[in-house]
Amino acid sequence: MSKILIAPSILSGDFANMEATVKKVEEWGGDLVHCDVMDGVFVKNITFGMPMIAALKKVSGLPLDVHLMITEPERYIDEFIAAGSDWLSFHPNASKDPLSAIRKIREAGVKAGLVFNPDIPFQPYAHMFKECDFILVMSVFAGRGGQKFIESSLQKISEIKAYLRENNLDIPIEIDGGINEQTAICAREAGVDILVAGSAVFGSQDPAKTIKALRGE
Repeated sequence: MSKILIAPSILSGDFANMEATVKKVEEWGGDLVHCDVMDGVFVKNITFGMPMIAALKKVSGLPLDVHLMITEPERYIDEFIAAGSDWLSFHPNASKDPLSAIRKIREAGVKAGLVFNPDIPFQPYAHMFKECDFILVMSVFAGRGGQKFIESSLQKISEIKAYLRENNLDIPIEIDGGINEQTAICAREAGVDILVAGSAVFGSQDPAKTIKALRGE
């Protein structure tokens, strides 16, 4: 992937007007709309579910990048696919059968990804990478926005990149958590292809300019 993609997280948007939020993401030059689904079990917070994804699908001109922070995500994969997810990722340590879940997502024509929290090693799941369309590395602990960037995530990215090279796999890596113009530089240097940014974009005086800066333009 040559161009760095930016996926603004609507977790930092206006929940009272999500239609305007996703349209702004497109207007500002975002590439994906990142949607954080939280169940209050796998993570402490609760956000939204399938009805919100279905509603956003009707008004978004950009692909929906849906990150499931839920226990046993395989229970709801069919419904999130039906709701209109374009990219669908989940935490393999939350799943009873992550490989089957990946395959189900891909069979539906949706991009499938595995997500790794800072304290979860990727190595036990690396054999599944060949079945994935992307890998999401969390640079904060999943569950809430506005956390500080965890620098050790860059080492994990380097190790994943090395594994992908050794196994002749060309899979984009996405990073999520504490991304701003400064940490984006480190992430790009580490080889990240997709940057999720919430408060850095939605809290900016000039979001379009910020998105370009995050991309390195």
